[in-house]
Amino acid sequence: MTDPRLRASDADRQRVVADLERHTAAGRLSLDEFTTRVDAVLAARTHGDLGHLTSDLPAEAQPSADARHLLIAFALAAVVVALLAVIISVYR
Repeated sequence: MTDPRLRASDADRQRVVADLERHTAAGRLSLDEFTTRVDAVLAARTHGDLGHLTSDLPAEAQPSADARHLLIAFALAAVVVALLAVIISVYR
């Protein structure tokens, strides 16, 4: 988050609720903790208020470079297979 004194928008609150949902699904929060924090998110006025509600939770990991490379390789392989299927169907 940026300056903790800045007012939070509805989009900021929705993003924090989505983060809390992911942490609950991962087992880091109980349903009671989730409910309590969501109520606090909806009442939050500043970025600092929102930051305090997730400060004890780990940041979500970004996809690693290896995962991105694997995804690109898979996409290229799918394109090659599709092109081969088209070429084979044309020449039959």
